Amino acid sequence: MLLGDLGAEVIKVERPGSGDDTRAWGPPFVGEESAYFLSVNRNKKSIAVNLKDPNGAKLVTQLAQVCDILVENYLPGKLHEMGLGYEDLREVAPQLIYCSVSGYGQTGPESHKPGYDSIASAVSGMMHITGPEDGDPVRPGLAMTDLATGLYTHGAIMAALLQRQRTGKGLHIDCNLLSSQVACLTHIAANYLNAGKEARRWGTAHESIVPYQVF
Repeated sequence: MLLGDLGAEVIKVERPGSGDDTRAWGPPFVGEESAYFLSVNRNKKSIAVNLKDPNGAKLVTQLAQVCDILVENYLPGKLHEMGLGYEDLREVAPQLIYCSVSGYGQTGPESHKPGYDSIASAVSGMMHITGPEDGDPVRPGLAMTDLATGLYTHGAIMAALLQRQRTGKGLHIDCNLLSSQVACLTHIAANYLNAGKEARRWGTAHESIVPYQVF
């Protein structure tokens, strides 16, 4: 969406039939499409492709040869099984910036698991520091982990475009929910690593700044 806002031509590849699941995330709906889907899919063109069909995989390969960036959020390894992994496409599209977004990264013991905002928010510690002082951990009112990952991904893509302009070569970007949310907690980590101060919930207050809370 952000790349489209900046003027990129964005082609969204959806499954045949129902398409993107978020088309049905309602109510509310605008016609047959959810307001949620419309809110994050502006400036995109959609096509339906069966990636498990060799002809569908061939079409995506052809697109990769003429596009600057490919963004995907499959479980690590799944696109490789279809002949659409980074190593596969790099052979025919060396200019391609291939950006993978996952729950836990492309390698490691958790990489095979799907990623969800609320789970990453909990595992990272975000929910531990959110909520009333004497209450339970709280999920933020927005999918902040998803949003933060999108913003980090956007920045990485822009840096990759600059590098490609200098080198002429594409690359593989690995962005994931858990790392992005942990990165957002940098001062929480600094408090613990430098002062041994373990994080806790403060409601709307702040442990280092006053007055800061709601009155």
